Amino acid sequence: MAVKLTVQAVKNAEVKEKRYIVWDITTKGFGLRVNVDGSKTYLLKYAFEGHQTWHTIGKHGSPWTPENARKEALDVLGLVRSGIDPQKAERDRKAAGTTVAELCDLYVSAMRAGQILTKFDTPKKVSTLTTDEGRILRHIKPLLGKRLVLDVRAKDVEDLLHAVAAGKTAVDEKTGKHGRAIVKGGRGTATRTVGLLGGIFTFAVKKGLRPDNPVKGIQRFKDGRNTRYLSGPELQRLGEILDADETAWNEFASAQKEWIATGHEGPSPRPPKGAASPMATGAVRLLLFTGARRSEVLRLKWEHVDLKHGYLRLADSKTGAKDIPLGTPAVDLLDAMPKLNGNPYVFPSTRGDGPYVGLPKAWEGLRARAGLPGVRIHDLRHSFASVGASTGSSLLMIGALLGHKDPKTTQRYAHVAHDPAKAAADNVAQAMAAAMKKSGSSTSS
Repeated sequence: MAVKLTVQAVKNAEVKEKRYIVWDITTKGFGLRVNVDGSKTYLLKYAFEGHQTWHTIGKHGSPWTPENARKEALDVLGLVRSGIDPQKAERDRKAAGTTVAELCDLYVSAMRAGQILTKFDTPKKVSTLTTDEGRILRHIKPLLGKRLVLDVRAKDVEDLLHAVAAGKTAVDEKTGKHGRAIVKGGRGTATRTVGLLGGIFTFAVKKGLRPDNPVKGIQRFKDGRNTRYLSGPELQRLGEILDADETAWNEFASAQKEWIATGHEGPSPRPPKGAASPMATGAVRLLLFTGARRSEVLRLKWEHVDLKHGYLRLADSKTGAKDIPLGTPAVDLLDAMPKLNGNPYVFPSTRGDGPYVGLPKAWEGLRARAGLPGVRIHDLRHSFASVGASTGSSLLMIGALLGHKDPKTTQRYAHVAHDPAKAAADNVAQAMAAAMKKSGSSTSS
């Protein structure tokens, strides 16, 4: 169907069961697409270097009238006759005015939509999204946000690296009634921020916002992420503190039951001052006995616990779905854990139906009393691997137990049978439990 596209012609174009195009008889390739939802869109079909291309001009209505749309079509055809690719010209036009801050916003939107994948070919986890958004907000935008994407050079990236390392973006500010943002710089933060910036500019290249990645080739500081693990004496001290706290809480629970049984006679028993709660001590023990990540333990639900076969069946983790074999100490620990009605988590919150969230604060107290300054919760995972190595487990087996399965090397672990993995997990957990108790004493679970 071909007519001269005028306002009246657009108005007369009726909606049909299938979308169709009304072609303009005055400008070759210019037409109006009538959609089944009633909307009408101006478009242009043209050929460039032997390839047919469709160019969408815009929907009918302000600013697109038949006259304005026809003029746009003629401008595009003029580029084609001059040997210029209209699509590339449009990308260049958009890129010319895009700032780094705007690019970051596009990247964040893509992350939230699950379009940015990790090295495991999975969308970024919520915790990673929060960390990345924080680095963008606190470091990248303040230093490069106003720069145009096309103007950023390698030197600008190097300047950002050294600025963050020197603490120029450090901040300590109030973020609400009770919140506070404490942002530190340092070489580790600088290195990871530039790593994120490299991903953002890779995204920009894919979107056609610039032809290259200015982060490529930038020499970063060595990422000094610690691989701290607990020695035998340190594990023993931690075990003693866990035992002492559990004993104190058991005594408190018994006193509370007695107080209730006597009709609330006398003052109400108080929780032991300074002692970690059973949620904290149980979570720490499970971390030590399994080598699982903190998020995997704290978000563990009873539906994921298979005590019959001795496994944690995780539907999702940093590396996707996985099974974590349980040694005897871990099975005994979970078997003794009470279940809270209405809350699906193994380590439930004291209020509501969510998971326990007090472990970071509790760990501060535990490590202080055990004389373990600077030891992080994640170091319990390192300690599991260290004990595993000392008990004779191969690096391959330890990697399988910890779930270090990069997609490129997953097949290396495919042959690891469940029985050998269970045996290795049991050996490590038993050795860990033994290291955590004094000679001749028993560890409370």
